[in-house]
Amino acid sequence: MTDFNLTDKVILVNGASRGIGESFALEFAARGAKVVVTSRKQESVDAVAQAIRAKGGTALPVACHTGQPDRIAALFEKIRAEFGRLDVLVNNAATNPYFGPFITAPETAFDKTFEVNVKGYFLMAQQAAQLMTAQGKGSIINIASIEGITPSPMMSIYSMTKAAVIMLTKSLAVELGPANVRCNCICPGLTETRFAKVLIETEEIYKRQMEHTPMGRHAQPEEIAGAAVFLASDASSYTTGAIITCDGGSSI
Repeated sequence: MTDFNLTDKVILVNGASRGIGESFALEFAARGAKVVVTSRKQESVDAVAQAIRAKGGTALPVACHTGQPDRIAALFEKIRAEFGRLDVLVNNAATNPYFGPFITAPETAFDKTFEVNVKGYFLMAQQAAQLMTAQGKGSIINIASIEGITPSPMMSIYSMTKAAVIMLTKSLAVELGPANVRCNCICPGLTETRFAKVLIETEEIYKRQMEHTPMGRHAQPEEIAGAAVFLASDASSYTTGAIITCDGGSSI
């Protein structure tokens, strides 16, 4: 039978304090996984861990800024000490400090967005791959965006980073496949999160988005979690290098 079971799998989710990342953490825990919950602020990850534990799940909350290599190294030391292994990494943390025309985009916004959205994913995956190749098995799930496939106006820097995440995914799938470590990517469409609030609440932008979305609506965070469960579980044991869109058809 196809195995979607996550019982006792150790899963690290970064950017897990709210939105899509939080929905992943809650769903993984509900399915029996031991979830390492990370984000920049300790109080934020503590709240998610408390919600998981209240339902009988297992969670380890650790504050970690994915743009800082020393913090990432410390996070993985805690994972080694607590669990001795890592079965799944979900790279979800992202930022978009600049929403505006490309021609006036500040260099600081470029640096910040690439630091978190690309360099952070790279460093996290590098640490995870060291554990997973030693184990002989693992799954890395990168969260990109349909913006990495079809960019929208005012989103040039963010779209570039998400295109980079897609290529990172394919590159890791090639390099890590022989070690039985899979790497796949989920590209959500417009999803109701604080991150996407400006897009949903700006009538002109939202109308344009919906005109190109066959389902005619935006997503809720939990609607993205099913794809993550598939990629985290052994049901996807022969899936690597895949780019899965969860976008209501907007990338068609």
